Amino acid sequence: MTTATPDTGATPALKPYLRLLTATQFAFNTGFYAVLPYLATHLGDGLGMAGWLVGLVLGLRTFSQQGLFVVGGALTDRYGPRPVVLTGCVLRIAGFCWLAQAGSTATVIGAVLLIGFAAALFSPAVESETARAAVAHETATGTPRAQVLAVFSAAGQAGAFLGPLLGSLLLLLGGDFRTACLAGAVVFVGVLAGHARLMPHRPHRPRRPRTARAGAALPREVFANRPFLVLCLVYSSYLVSYNQLYLALPAEVERATGSQGALGGLFALSSLLVVVAQLPLTRWSAHRLPPRTALVAGLAVVATGFAAVPLAPDGPAGLLPAAALVVLLTLGQMLLVPAARGLVPDLVDDHRLGLATGALSSVSGLAVLVGSAATGTLLDTPGAVLWTVLAAVPLTGAALALTLSGGRRTPEPVTTVTD
Repeated sequence: MTTATPDTGATPALKPYLRLLTATQFAFNTGFYAVLPYLATHLGDGLGMAGWLVGLVLGLRTFSQQGLFVVGGALTDRYGPRPVVLTGCVLRIAGFCWLAQAGSTATVIGAVLLIGFAAALFSPAVESETARAAVAHETATGTPRAQVLAVFSAAGQAGAFLGPLLGSLLLLLGGDFRTACLAGAVVFVGVLAGHARLMPHRPHRPRRPRTARAGAALPREVFANRPFLVLCLVYSSYLVSYNQLYLALPAEVERATGSQGALGGLFALSSLLVVVAQLPLTRWSAHRLPPRTALVAGLAVVATGFAAVPLAPDGPAGLLPAAALVVLLTLGQMLLVPAARGLVPDLVDDHRLGLATGALSSVSGLAVLVGSAATGTLLDTPGAVLWTVLAAVPLTGAALALTLSGGRRTPEPVTTVTD
């Protein structure tokens, strides 16, 4: 039996694998966001689609991704992360190439569904494997797993910031939407080649004796697991709140300034804040706040952001409410997301970590679908009503988070991955 060594960084055997997973998240988002910000304009102006049809296409893309995360997670548990990630990369490449050529409604819908399903495969695989590796790293070194997950989150935000810049650069150099799609495909060709070479054929996974009823009992460990379902509801309250960056925030910016021209700068502010502050904030909170406390604090910060909007002044400082909302929403996200992701391995059996990771996103995606419809009906109500209701959502999540256990279970021994 080996003993944990003092925390001097990542263990030599685990460090390359964690770096690969983190680089994966960065590359995924870079390739994706080189295309996504320009999709709606391409559909409306380039292909002449009606506004409702553009919204339908974008909604289908989201559903084929978030709604099917649970499928990708279940496949990861069954076959391991490597084949699921590689298949997702192949489908994403095919989807981007198809979208570059699509000229009719049917072909565009087919392409975006393929792009979304590709993410539903590789994202749960990478996220669950990162959570598993973070637990192993915590066991070996004593470094809180939230710090590893914070690096993963920051890498994703860096990709989300760089991707649109890459797309804009291509457009400035004379390219078009087709060029951006092909550039995104090239990024995923690189990801596919790197993972085919570097990703282990078998994940590190504890073995346990198989029984006649094991296969039937395992899903129950996820879907009838009360603490995990509570975590899903807590995380849903966050995701419904975060989605207001795309729904309530644009309406607020237009109300304050007469246009949505400042949205790009506010989104860039959010991404840069995560890139710059995520690691130091998580390093501080991981050593001082139990995961449950981090969840409650993060949701409280998000609620404060909503509550502050109707209190901020109009006039020359009209963008202050929107900026305050973006900053507080992002700070809350940085506190609670690593904590929530880090709790999943404590609440479910390791053999169902992929399914649980996918279920967390799928349940939250369904909540966003319902929550967005409800929020849309409130956009024309007085501001005080809208922002009070929105503030109540994360506060409800914080109350639910208080029912979760404040501690961690003792991690089971795991076998670390070697290159």
